[in-house]
Amino acid sequence: MNASLTGAALQASILRAEAAIPPDPVPTTATRETQVIAIYGKGGIGKSFTLANLSYMLAQQGKRVLLIGCDPKSDTTSLLFGGRACPTIIETSTRRKLAGESVEIGDVCFKRDGVFAMELGGPEVGRGCGGRGIIHGFELLEKLGFHEWGFDYVLLDFLGDVVCGGFGLPIARDMCQKVIVVGSNDLQSLYVANNVCSAVEYFRKLGGNVGVGGLVINKDDGTGEAQAFAEAAGIPILASIPADDDIRKKSANYEIIGRPDGRWGPLFAELADNIGTALPHRPTPLSQDQLLGLFKGEAVGRGVVLDPASDADMRGRAVARKPSLEVVYEAV
Repeated sequence: MNASLTGAALQASILRAEAAIPPDPVPTTATRETQVIAIYGKGGIGKSFTLANLSYMLAQQGKRVLLIGCDPKSDTTSLLFGGRACPTIIETSTRRKLAGESVEIGDVCFKRDGVFAMELGGPEVGRGCGGRGIIHGFELLEKLGFHEWGFDYVLLDFLGDVVCGGFGLPIARDMCQKVIVVGSNDLQSLYVANNVCSAVEYFRKLGGNVGVGGLVINKDDGTGEAQAFAEAAGIPILASIPADDDIRKKSANYEIIGRPDGRWGPLFAELADNIGTALPHRPTPLSQDQLLGLFKGEAVGRGVVLDPASDADMRGRAVARKPSLEVVYEAV
């Protein structure tokens, strides 16, 4: 009996010693030859617009670029291809499977001026989980040889409103080296940006290696909230795209403005350079009060007092207090 107890104590001692060993330091630079970058942002903030133009500029600079749309809206490639939608991986896979055929690269990947692009897609409305569709899409990409492809950049366009399940895949599974967040000077987009930072920090604590490369401010009107958020979260600003009517009109018409010889060429050339050299920073997510503190009082309703509701308020009438059946024991 004593020997058994001694053995258990020894095993516990060994486990404690192992637990006390600090983890290996988190790498601060990308080590893989291909930079895999996931871009997140609130729906409608201009994430896909930014990515389509960034990928185009990178290709014009001589880089081999693969753009993968991971948002069920499938709007990433539509912007790149002038408004034309390309077949998604999920719908193509389903159709080919029913026909007893396999999916080939040419069925799902298309090119424009040096940019390779594809869309994962999503399930029909009410018929499945978008996050699970993302996971299925990447499983198919692996079968097609994803890890053997030779690109300088692989850009993943992810829905940022939901950082869970398949949408959080690049962060949770170290599928990318860094995350880029697209935001603006409004509370909702910065709330999403903060959620992405929180997800990155959570998985870093679990031993993950993904960091935040920085923030791209889109539709910048100069009010400064996004700049203040980046400073508070400890992440750099990679580019500031102005709230310009020319950009808005061309984006609405599916025009690429990230051309080296165009008016906005220098802006996207600078973004391309900054994306490539950005380090994977460990962010400092803000609390809800800190996030609200970035905005003026009239914008977020500060000054309002939280008035607790009562049982009578909820019932809409006075409530008679009933005796309790609970037994209360007096302290001796």
